[in-house]
Order: sequence, then C-alpha cells, then structure tokens
Amino acid sequence: MQNHEIAAILDETADLIEVSEDNFFRVRAYRNAARTIRNHPVALAQMDSRQIRALPGIGADMAAKIESIIQTGDFQVHRDLAARIPPGLIQLLRLPGLGPKRVQLLNQRLHVRDIDDLKKAVAAGALRSVRGFGPKLERQLSQALAQEKPAEKPRLMLAAAVQTANALVSYLKQCAAVEHLEVAGSLRRRKETVGDLDVLALSADPATVMDHLVRFARIKQVQGKGETRCSVMLADGLQVDLRVVARESYGAAMVYFTGSQAHCVHLRRLAQARGMLLNEYGLFRGDERVAGITEEEVYRALGLDFIPPELREDRGEIEAAAAGRLPHLLKREDLRGDLHSHSTYTDGRASIEAMASQARDCGLEYLAITDHSQRVAMAHGLDPVRLRDQWREIEQVARRLHGITLLRGIEVDILEDGSLDLPDDILAQLDWVVASVHYKLGLNSEQMTQRIIRAIRNPHVDVIGHPSGRLLASREPSAFDLDEVLRVAREEGCALEVNSQPERLDLNDSACLKARHAGVKLVVSSDAHHPRDFAMLQYGVDQARRGWLGPDEVLNTRPLDQLRQR
Repeated sequence: MQNHEIAAILDETADLIEVSEDNFFRVRAYRNAARTIRNHPVALAQMDSRQIRALPGIGADMAAKIESIIQTGDFQVHRDLAARIPPGLIQLLRLPGLGPKRVQLLNQRLHVRDIDDLKKAVAAGALRSVRGFGPKLERQLSQALAQEKPAEKPRLMLAAAVQTANALVSYLKQCAAVEHLEVAGSLRRRKETVGDLDVLALSADPATVMDHLVRFARIKQVQGKGETRCSVMLADGLQVDLRVVARESYGAAMVYFTGSQAHCVHLRRLAQARGMLLNEYGLFRGDERVAGITEEEVYRALGLDFIPPELREDRGEIEAAAAGRLPHLLKREDLRGDLHSHSTYTDGRASIEAMASQARDCGLEYLAITDHSQRVAMAHGLDPVRLRDQWREIEQVARRLHGITLLRGIEVDILEDGSLDLPDDILAQLDWVVASVHYKLGLNSEQMTQRIIRAIRNPHVDVIGHPSGRLLASREPSAFDLDEVLRVAREEGCALEVNSQPERLDLNDSACLKARHAGVKLVVSSDAHHPRDFAMLQYGVDQARRGWLGPDEVLNTRPLDQLRQR
C-alpha cells in the first residue's frame, strides 16, 4: 500500500460522509488525515503502530483504520458507507454547483443515483421542482453534462507517481544485472499527472532484469514480456513499461522515451532534413551510428543545445536550442524564501516556531506566515484582533529563532465583488499579502476576471494565490481572461503564484509561460500547512521549469532586501 492509495480511501470516506450526513468535524478529520498521509515522505506501510499514531492529527482511532487499510486494503467504516450509498452519488460531487447538500436533495427528492439519472432529470425539467435549483444552476449542469467525456485511463498526480516510481526504482536497482536505470516519459518531464511509467535499464542481461521486475510485490497483472521489454500493471493503476537497452543506444532511448510525442516527431524531421535517421537505437547516417550513447551527443549531432526534459513539449524549445536561446531554468536551490505558509492560528498543523525552524533547516532565508483571513470560517480565519495576536507571536519567535527572517503576512480572501476580506489599514501593516479566491469559483469569465483584477489593483496585494482555484482530478479551474489579468498584473507590479501543493500546481505550465512572455513576475510558494510541506517546493519548481521560468522571473529567488525594494 502506497501513501496515496491510503489517502484516496480516506478521502472517499469523507466524500461518502458528506453525502450521507451533515457532520463537518467528522469529514474534516478524514480530510486532514488524508492530507497528512499523502504528503508524508515515508511509506506508512513501513511504519509501526506507534509511529503512525505519532503523525499530526492521527489519533489511536484513525491509526487503527489506517492499519486496517494497510493490512486488508479497506476498513469497516468505508465498507459500511460504500454499501449504503450508491457509488454514482460521489461522481455527482465533481459537477459544478453540486455540493453534498444538493446531492442529498437530488437523491431524496428525485431519486437521482448517478450521472445518467441526473441527465434524465435535467432533460425532463425536474430540477425546477427542487428548492435551491434555479434556472442558472440548471443551465450550468446541462452544459457540464453535455461536455462530459468518457472515462479515461486513470492518471496519478505527480507526487503520487513519484512515490510509486521511487519504490519501483529502488526495487529494480537491487537486481545485480542492472548497470544503470532511469524513469523517462511524462514523469521525467514532470507533468502534473502521470498515466504510466517508462523505465529504461542499461544491462547486458535483459532476461534477468525482466524476471526481477515481474516479482515486484505491487504488480496487479503482467501484460506482456518479450526479449527486451516487459509491461506490467500496478495496483494503483499505473502501467509500467520496462525497456532494457544496450550502452550504445541508452542516450537515444532516453530522448525517444522521454517524449513528448510532438517533440520527438520534430526531432526526427530535423534529422531527416540533415540526411539522418533518429530512433530509439541511435542517430544514424546510413549504416553509421552518429550518436546514441548520451542524450547530449544526440542533441549536439542535430545542431542543438541539450534540452532539459521539462521543456520537451514542442513549444519552441527546439528552435531555441538551435539558436542558443534556451532559458537558464529555475532550480530548487535558487529559492531564498517561501511566501505562503500556514500555522495553527488557522488550518496549519504546526506552530509558527515549528514552521519557521523547518523552513530554516530547508535552507530558506525568510518565511512569510500567511494564515487565512476571517472569511475562511472552516479554517478559523483571522479577524483583525486575532491577527494582532499572531503578530505578537511572530515577533517573539523572531527574537529567539536565528538564521531566518519571519514576515508578517496574510492569505486574504478575494470577495465576490473583488474587494478584500480585511480593511486596507490592516493590510498596510503587513509585510506580505497573498490574495486568493476560495469560494464562488464558478462565476462566469467576465465576472471572475473583474474580481481578480480589482484585487490586483489594491496597492497592498503582493501576489494572487493559486489563481485558477483548480484541484487536480476534483475541481476544474475557474474561467477568467488570463491575458487581461496578466496585462493588469504587469501594470500594477503584482505577482502571480505557482502553488506547489501537488493537488494544485497552480498556475499551470502554459500559464507560467504566458506570464513569462507578458513580463509578469511569479512566486513559487509551498502553501505549507505542516513543516514537511516545505519539501513540496520542488513540485512548484518543476512546474515553473515547464513554464520556461528562470531565477530572474521568480521573486522569491531574491535576497530579502531586494524583495522589499521591488
């Protein structure tokens, strides 16, 4: 059992409770446990009962449920709820405008049990008979149902796929026949979701390597096995394609299987234009192998600078490599500070001092404590009185904790009309203001655009947090005019955030690239709710690299005195 699989069961339990009963505290307990487990760097399956109970927010009762999941793949509460509640109701929660209470109403009043039932109810106009379902929501649901896509092959969030890949690579490296091994494909390109793992092994004994793979404990099915290739399906739905290659072909194979398809097609056309043939075995001119041992020599033989894996999407990187204009991409060590974090004053899981101490130990020079403002009631958001209490604690911690500078910050809610959740005289006393949308994310594009722009124009706002509001696999991004938002952000000197939380990764890579072209600065933030969340900064850096961002385009690469002077 991988951590993300355990977390998925706990999250589904929270979904089932939301649909079946109105118990906020019970739902929150499962959500918090899922988040803790999903982001924990050590596999819980390798921990004992005492270590699991020691995790933040995991008491004895929750620990027992987790141990049951590890041992049996499920636990009794989840089984009971799943047996009682039609599985199709959970799918309804993914539709815009349908929260747990509305799903309950649909089930109770119209006997809607799944997507098909809802389609029939909408077509018959039956929603109009249910209080709270007006014409606007009916149109919204009708449009969403019309756009519904057929079920696609499941994809894991990057962080979950990395956990699985690390376990697999660690296992395969135990095989004495493996000389070198790497994961290619979308994971190496650091795409936000991953559907399969392409693994390349350098070995003179392919049969032994593949025999070792099929004994991996987490394999659900062996799908095929040949002389140099083996395909298996893992328990979490990831397909693994292992290819064993010779030394003279290893670099060419890494180019070929790292992708993307469009990038590889472009490279092959470039090779053809030079009278050569490029495939996974090497770069050839007639029968002569021109290159193939390393990726660098393959690109060099094609007249290109080495292209980092994150850029291989055929978005101009080949032309830039030919002209010597590839960007110097951001690295994790370039980040000097983190400008979005939470403490126990709101929905964080650790004290200000614990957060600051860990940030310092991660090599950061400054940290903004940006707890939620009062509008986020679920997180016990701060009103002006409690905010001042927090300031006093920040000052006390700063006096006794050396090696890092603490900034007084806030994650202030952008209200529906674009005004902010705290008055300007309070915001003016802060070192750093993150402005974010947390509710009414379904406004139309014009309304949401104006909402964000009004916040940007507030002189106290430094950055717009997780601008699209998306949650991967569970909530679509809000609709707004990105070009107009970028134009105003450039005009006002307001930054946009690249949120590093694996379920957000917001802004996405293409929006980062647009921001770069528009001359808008970005901030790569952890949005840490626990000390270990600072490790998530790497995922934000990955997203920034996919968006062609270098250190100069990211504000928190600057020393603090330069950040304050911007």
